[in-house]
Amino acid sequence: MVNSWDMAVGRAQERLAAAPALRAVADEEGREFALWGLAACAEGELGELLDPASIGPAEEARLRARLGESGREWPGGRLYRRRYWLLGDGRPGAPTAPAGPSGPTGPVGTIAVDNWTKGAGQLAVSSLYLRPDARGRGLAAAALDRVYRAATAEGLSGYRLEADWAWPRAVRYYLRRGLWVRSWKHAIGFTRMPQLPPYRVREEHGRLVLLVADRPSGAPSGEIWTPLLAAGHEGRWLRLDETAAYRQADGWVHDYARSTLALHLALAGRPLVRGPQWWAEAWRWSDGGEPEGLAHRIEQFERRRGAADDRTAVAPGTALPGAVVPGAVAGAALPGVELPGVELPAPAAAPSPAPVPRPGAVAP
Repeated sequence: MVNSWDMAVGRAQERLAAAPALRAVADEEGREFALWGLAACAEGELGELLDPASIGPAEEARLRARLGESGREWPGGRLYRRRYWLLGDGRPGAPTAPAGPSGPTGPVGTIAVDNWTKGAGQLAVSSLYLRPDARGRGLAAAALDRVYRAATAEGLSGYRLEADWAWPRAVRYYLRRGLWVRSWKHAIGFTRMPQLPPYRVREEHGRLVLLVADRPSGAPSGEIWTPLLAAGHEGRWLRLDETAAYRQADGWVHDYARSTLALHLALAGRPLVRGPQWWAEAWRWSDGGEPEGLAHRIEQFERRRGAADDRTAVAPGTALPGAVVPGAVAGAALPGVELPGVELPAPAAAPSPAPVPRPGAVAP
């Protein structure tokens, strides 16, 4: 028996298939789509920038051998998800590929959407990729917006997607898009839901502050930005302060605010561990939640990455958890928003040097 969510997903897929900037992948184009996915993996994991059209049999074999499990194609094809080509937007100077098997003008990117919901009735997005010469034009953002509109128009709770910790450009991109962090079980999980308001993270007096947009009834038009959490440090340890607004929040905002700020901290090279007692129980938040859980998971991500090949160094632009890098906050990931005059607790004076964590722990 088909349930109402399955029917809603089908209608959302119909909306996407009818969108002018998307085109469903035909059965005979499955191999071509797989090569675009291989190009995405080569860039993300190997740092090799490739034109998918240039990948011949020998190059494909080389890449799949180097990528191993992550270079394999998704099983099941259209049974599990529907695949789409991203097309140019038709404006002067918009990117298009030469005519070929993909149609009169070829694709500039790819995206796929599962055929059933995940979690709280959400569409699952994967395979978002743009050819290098098609980037910087807002095409990926427009594709994600279309998925969101198609989902919410059919009563679904937005979408979710994942990005590997080892792909910092993708992780930073989704944060810049304002996606909330929901988990980090196997990869970094992001979401956009109607229940989650816009948020911003900015640096204020040496701390990172997470603010959410509020539109109270009866208030003048426009958004009021309310701080929820502020993260500073005491010596080498994290200090995480809650505001009254956070303590009064409920639902998804309360659940995802801490994990979202934690990822911003990690990418900014800020501490994620509040002390030895917190680190000793970091495993409790291995799927999401407290920042120590992200520190614990990043250790595992880095260990897995080092075991996969000889590139054991942290990717450029990222930092291992616990390291305090003054002034290293990435401005691109922290769009400036003026604080609305709400005072946060003042940072405490730095205490005496923190105890050394247990062997094998992340050294804050």
